[in-house]
Amino acid sequence: MITLAIVGAGSRGTSYAGHAIETGRARVVAVADPLARRRDRFPDAVPYAGWRELAALPRQADAVVITTQDREHVEPAVRFAELGYDILLEKPMAVSEDDCHTIVRAAERSGAVFAVCHVLRYTPYTRALKGLLDGSRIGEIVNIQHLEPVGWWHQAHSYVRGNWRRADESTFMLLAKSCHDLDWLVHLTGRQVTRVSSFGGLKHFRPENRPEDAADRCLDCRAEPGCPYSARRIYLPLAGTDEWPLSVLTDDVSEQGVLEALRTGPYGRCVYACDNDVVDHQVVNLEFEGGATASFTMTGFTPALHRQTRIFGTRGSIDGDGDRLTVTDFVTGRSETVDTRPTGDATARGGHGGGDQALVEAFLTAVATRDRAPILSSPGESLHSHLIAWAAERSRLRGETVSLEGTPR
Repeated sequence: MITLAIVGAGSRGTSYAGHAIETGRARVVAVADPLARRRDRFPDAVPYAGWRELAALPRQADAVVITTQDREHVEPAVRFAELGYDILLEKPMAVSEDDCHTIVRAAERSGAVFAVCHVLRYTPYTRALKGLLDGSRIGEIVNIQHLEPVGWWHQAHSYVRGNWRRADESTFMLLAKSCHDLDWLVHLTGRQVTRVSSFGGLKHFRPENRPEDAADRCLDCRAEPGCPYSARRIYLPLAGTDEWPLSVLTDDVSEQGVLEALRTGPYGRCVYACDNDVVDHQVVNLEFEGGATASFTMTGFTPALHRQTRIFGTRGSIDGDGDRLTVTDFVTGRSETVDTRPTGDATARGGHGGGDQALVEAFLTAVATRDRAPILSSPGESLHSHLIAWAAERSRLRGETVSLEGTPR
């Protein structure tokens, strides 16, 4: 039985802990979070008001799951590595390049089993796709088109009203949301990125786009019935369910509790009257070792769908929608469909299409056996994925192509 400490018992920490417990191979023995209501989610664990209280003691568990806010990753990651904990660290690793390097060095010094939560690598869909590519079903990869459809309500929830709305309080959008995708493209190609260019910005969720008769809060707004981003419409139908995203708003998930949260909390604000500054759309162009290229689009103006990908090779192509892969063979001209439909949907609420559960199972196996093979990304690989995001953001802000040659492996 593997013992776990949970540092940051919000929605992600609780989710990973739940998957670990469900395996029957792990139990949570310690939980550190400043909010008592979150600590109470683990009644059998020793509670700590913060990670420093836990880190002041000798090692209390085999492994630690670090799911604090993005800006609060580096200190606990380094300290728990020094204490000898194996570490499961939520993405992004940190919000500065120096801090990411610091975490990787600490993990490598400690010899710990260390995994960043690049959950997209672990889905049944990705495993099937990677198998086709590694089996040369379409020859050599020449180009990839990849879309992350964030979803209009998810954009409003997390990146306009929510915790990731401001770069100075969390980090820029591409790192917060799409280091998943940048890592996934590196995983598929098996090659590092050498050059990056990017464009994008905050186009819509701005004060000048606010309707004339809009109020500061949706509950008071005459324009609310016709607004796609109505908090009333997004959250009230979920009343009575203690699930993400409603669980982020309030502990009282009754209709009255939700209404009170919308009346007084950040998630009831007009999307045109928030203090957000992260982008709502961005495109990234990537060049890989060997000359293959990829174009990646992240946009908030979509339904909440699976990611969509088209991969073009020298002998065939693959179209993927997160459920199915359609493989076309250029020799025979025939197409084959591979069904990989996951349990749950592709969002955080649905466990990222089976990726969350598979990641946790891989981590537990690595901890138990001391064999790191189940972990699908090394510390150096995770670092490279993060460095791509910073290169893209520099390109977006400066209007220049950024080189990544010579980054660590």
